[in-house]
Amino acid sequence: MHASDEPILKIRDLNKQFGTGCPRCSNPADRQLDRNYCPVCGTVYSCRDVSFDLYPGEVLGIVGESGSGKSTLMKCLYFDQDVTSGEAILNVYKDGSINLFEESSQQKRYIRNQLMGKVYQNPVLGLRLRFSSIGNIAEKMIAAGSRHVQAMEERGSELLTKVHIPVYRMKEAPENFSGGMQQRVQIAKALSNNPPILLLDEVTTGLDLSVQASVLDLIKHLQRELNISILLVSHDLGVIRMLADRTLVMLDGQIIEQGLTDQILEDPQHAYTQQLVHSLL
Repeated sequence: MHASDEPILKIRDLNKQFGTGCPRCSNPADRQLDRNYCPVCGTVYSCRDVSFDLYPGEVLGIVGESGSGKSTLMKCLYFDQDVTSGEAILNVYKDGSINLFEESSQQKRYIRNQLMGKVYQNPVLGLRLRFSSIGNIAEKMIAAGSRHVQAMEERGSELLTKVHIPVYRMKEAPENFSGGMQQRVQIAKALSNNPPILLLDEVTTGLDLSVQASVLDLIKHLQRELNISILLVSHDLGVIRMLADRTLVMLDGQIIEQGLTDQILEDPQHAYTQQLVHSLL
């Protein structure tokens, strides 16, 4: 990443709320919330005016506790959920002139299949566990318009080799795999159409420490090899420290601090960030 680079993805004023709001919470200027929740009407403001840039070849970390809004943000970026309001500009899509959130369902499918890949915390959301591993990759390629069986098999084999799935297990269903292997297949599937952006949502949560380390090493290696832009969500600052160039800290649906990861670790400004950093020591 260089200062002169144009961002590959710009997010501006992204809002996501669950509920219709009421006089107490509807006006952003004098909204009275209990953290991100309205105690009167029950509306939850999961993302509040979230804005950031993602640069080519950058790993951008998003850290925060459970309920901070980081996973909701990822769901909105991958169109798993609709935003309440906001703008997303992707410079490799229609010359960066269109708000992705206002595109049709068909165009959003194109963006999901061609321009972004996502790896979910729960492999059930990202894989068809009863398909073969190579079949999972073929599914994503078919969704992007591929029809050549041999080419799909070759691409699947190439990607599964990259993520260290043994050749003799490539036609096996991921339901028979360990959690770490399932995440490797998810990574291969997410990369199947060479997307410029990869979204990683708590990809090592729940894995044994040794497995976690090998998955993180794999992600680091692939990022360098492919020069892909990665948005990495984690509640674990240790994971962020290992992979992220820059970091956003989220609390109660808002970005409360952002900067170079080393800077945030060495000199956290917000009390919540200080607490996060001290828990690492």
